[in-house]
Amino acid sequence: MVTLQLQQLDIPVGQRLLLRDVNWEEFEAILAELGEHRSSRIAYYQGLLEIRMPLPKHEREKSLISDAIKMLLEELEIDCECFGSTTFKRQEMGYGIEPDECFYIQNHQRVVGKDRLDLAIDPPPDLALEVDVTSQTQLEAYLQLGIPELWVYEGNELKIYVLESNQYQQTAISPTFSKLPIPSLITELLEQSKKSGRSPALRNFRKAIKTTIQNLEK
Repeated sequence: MVTLQLQQLDIPVGQRLLLRDVNWEEFEAILAELGEHRSSRIAYYQGLLEIRMPLPKHEREKSLISDAIKMLLEELEIDCECFGSTTFKRQEMGYGIEPDECFYIQNHQRVVGKDRLDLAIDPPPDLALEVDVTSQTQLEAYLQLGIPELWVYEGNELKIYVLESNQYQQTAISPTFSKLPIPSLITELLEQSKKSGRSPALRNFRKAIKTTIQNLEK
């Protein structure tokens, strides 16, 4: 059997590496060797470890949608705690996942001031974002994590999934922002950013949110 060190593996941008039959101790050792300050993302479920190296396009879209969620929360005066790409894992369930972005909203008070999260004690995030889900490993890990609302942006479309009966069901309505047409607002934001750039697109997005909220209040 050939043994390789992680530093010998070079994952091209936009590609992913699958490692099979990885036990929990090996998974923890790999996480430690990769470190916290890295561009790669991991997903682990029942012995299968996936390491992804995002494209610049992925990072750009992730950043825009993340900022859009923060704007929505601010304009609607909804409190939250943002935990970015924190690694969430549970040994007894055999999974680990790093969202592109995640938010504590309904449970935000339970994680205020915390630097480390323990899912044996702390709740999972209320909303998670993934750009370009590439494998069933990721979705299975999210199911095990029990995140109530998952946003997936791929193929120029935002899909919203809500956890019901231990399965994700796609819906056009976000439970967090139930009165707003979230998929169309996000799609328009991404399209505008390609034409006019990030900052103008986000400013127009904020204006669109305010207009929609004002119309709902009439």
